[in-house]
Parts: sequence; C-alpha cells; structure tokens
Amino acid sequence: MPVTFMDLLLWNLQPPPGRKSWHGGPSPVGALRGVSAAQAAWHATPRRKSIWELALHIAYWKYTVRRHLETSDRPRFPRRPSNFPDQPKPADAAAWSRDVGLLREEHERLVAAVRTLASGRLDAIPPEGRRWTYGELVLGIAAHDAYHTGQIQLLKRLWQERSLLGRGMRRG
Repeated sequence: MPVTFMDLLLWNLQPPPGRKSWHGGPSPVGALRGVSAAQAAWHATPRRKSIWELALHIAYWKYTVRRHLETSDRPRFPRRPSNFPDQPKPADAAAWSRDVGLLREEHERLVAAVRTLASGRLDAIPPEGRRWTYGELVLGIAAHDAYHTGQIQLLKRLWQERSLLGRGMRRG
C-alpha cells in the first residue's frame, strides 16, 4: 500500500494501535502512565523543569500548532504562563489528573485537525504564520513530542534513582 506524506505525519503523531513510535518509546501521554503527582512535581535540580511542567509545555505547543491548522474559533490555552505553565498549587493527584487530561485532549484535538488538513496545504504557510508551512508545523510538533518525551523518560528514571544520586552512589 502506498504511503503518503500525510500518512507519515499522522503516524509520527499517533502510531497505529499496537505500534510504537519510530524511536521505540511511548507518546507523551503514554510516558505519563503510572506517574504520580509527587513524581510529576519533582525537580531533579532547582533550575530544571519537572515532568508536570514538561507535560503542560507539550500540551501548549500541541494547542499552538492546532490553532494554525483550524479555522474555527479558538479559545485561549487554559493555563498560564502559556509556554511553560506553572504547576498548580496544590500540586495534588486531582490537579495532576486534570493536567494529564488536558494533554490527552490537546493531543486528540491536534490529531483530528491534522486528519482534516488537505494534503495540498502542506506546502502553504498559515495566514498568521511567518515562515513554516503546515507540513513543517506538523512534523515539528511530532519531533517536539519525541524530544520532551525523552526528557520525561529520563526524569522518571532519575526519580527512581534519586536516593542513590543523593548519596553519590552508582548503580551497576
């Protein structure tokens, strides 16, 4: 079966059921399965982002790319500041569940918007855009997902080994 560029874009955003992303890792939403609010809120060092902050950042950029793809009314992103929204206070399980839901919703809405994008528009620059085409935006958000999902996976491992790290011990 011939594969179109649009098929490849969609596959990179949302692999078919039973298939993993090309890099072998999970999607951003998949990477958050089993992550507790405490784990999500933890900072490996004071100047680094938490899993929670990365999840909200990923949701924001999915929202932003979708804004360029859709012509309908677009409400504002529900969290502030937009690019790296603050963790809520309290950073509890209920708030974490809501923010994971926000990421899941923005992912689903983005995939739906890409599915309706006419392949003939892939080389066009959105009216409010400056330099990137629709195709570049979709490819870019898939790469953005992979990059930050890798950070989330690393933070999950650091969380598991934080007591060893704090004592200067090494594993293996």
